[in-house]
Amino acid sequence: MEDVKIDPWASDHSTDYDLITRKFGLDQINVDELTNPSMLHRRGLVFAHRDLNVILEAANNNSPFGVLTGLMPSGRMHLGHTMVIEQAKWYQAQGADVSVAVADLESLATRGVSLEKGRKVALEEYVSNYAAMGLDPEKTSVYFQSTRSDVQKLGFSLGRRTNLSELGSIYGFEGETNLAHVQAPLVQVGDIVHPMLDRYGGIRPIVVPVGVDQDPHIRLTRDIVSKSQWFNLKAQRGGGLLLSLSIQPENFDVFGMAESGRVDRKIRGQVFQRIHDLLSNLGYADIASNAKHGTVTIPAATRRDMISIRSHLAHLERDMGGLGLMAPSSSYHRFAMGLTGGKMSSSKPETTIFLDDSISEMRSKVKKAHSGGRPTVEEHRRYGGDPSRDVAFQYLKFFFEPDDDELRRVANDYQSGKMLAGEMKVMCADQAEIWMSELKENRDQWSDRLGEFLAPDAA
Repeated sequence: MEDVKIDPWASDHSTDYDLITRKFGLDQINVDELTNPSMLHRRGLVFAHRDLNVILEAANNNSPFGVLTGLMPSGRMHLGHTMVIEQAKWYQAQGADVSVAVADLESLATRGVSLEKGRKVALEEYVSNYAAMGLDPEKTSVYFQSTRSDVQKLGFSLGRRTNLSELGSIYGFEGETNLAHVQAPLVQVGDIVHPMLDRYGGIRPIVVPVGVDQDPHIRLTRDIVSKSQWFNLKAQRGGGLLLSLSIQPENFDVFGMAESGRVDRKIRGQVFQRIHDLLSNLGYADIASNAKHGTVTIPAATRRDMISIRSHLAHLERDMGGLGLMAPSSSYHRFAMGLTGGKMSSSKPETTIFLDDSISEMRSKVKKAHSGGRPTVEEHRRYGGDPSRDVAFQYLKFFFEPDDDELRRVANDYQSGKMLAGEMKVMCADQAEIWMSELKENRDQWSDRLGEFLAPDAA
């Protein structure tokens, strides 16, 4: 398979989404499984996931679940950043609470942005726009990595489950990588899983909506969480599920395991009694256990039952003194094209529209944007344009045109030559003006109320 790397901190990303999906084991989004899919879902812009079924089941059952998203307070917010918030809004509409991590420690470690400047950028550039875009302050909590010690403690505690070799394999760290940069992913791990701590909402599924460039953080977290769990659960080839104890130094005493390897049968029996009680309460009667080997077979359980059983096992683990964490789910969006036809980047203003750009600045950028039209009007009328290469059309698709039927009409008119490239740009600029004007109006309304979004430890 062709080599492809994903770097969460690079401005240049692979857009071969099929290759990324295959190489990193992502699952494709099935829009038919979604309730009221968003514009991004309907248009295939949110294209892949990990364990999204866990989240959908929670939403369908009106069970608690959360969203963890974050922002890097190192520059101005632009159009590309809005896609994560649109996903968070959709999950919130399905019943989720939303935690927003301000990655001020990561920004300091990887980009040299001071904590003071990071806070200012976060509030003025991001939180203000999150409010304007419609996140519900009653179900949204914004915090800073630097002031939430639980994130740091949890990240470094879980960091014992990985090593430099694994981090190097995932992130490409080399000998000259500074140690603050190496530590940053562990703080990310703490960010992702800490909403499951009792003081932040308790054990519940957590989903992380991101661009595909952030998948290394998801893979690292899922791997570390799986290593921390005291109970393993997997499907058996012949049917049913197999539950096994994961013996670790942290649970030797709890599971009745001596350092010599001898098992205290009384303690082990008590553990298995608690497992039996749990499974019986879930309706499973035919349970075969082997306390000595630390396994339980649940013949009547299916793969669909794994979500519920894992959740209950997490609660049992925490009751017994463990962390009781569940592996996070994730969903991934495509990258929007930059104005120049390449990648969109905050460090290159000519490639993107910033949310605080004036209308005249925005119109000037759209006017200069890369076109999918033909060199001459005559050729365009005869052969038509290419919407997939036209930035103005892509921005209508990603951001500004909510009506799917209208978008299809515009695409057909452009491909047939009925609509010219200049007309496409005027349409995009007009729609963008409506969108940006409404956003500014909302931003002004929230300007003195941003504190409603801040967690107590962020005030």
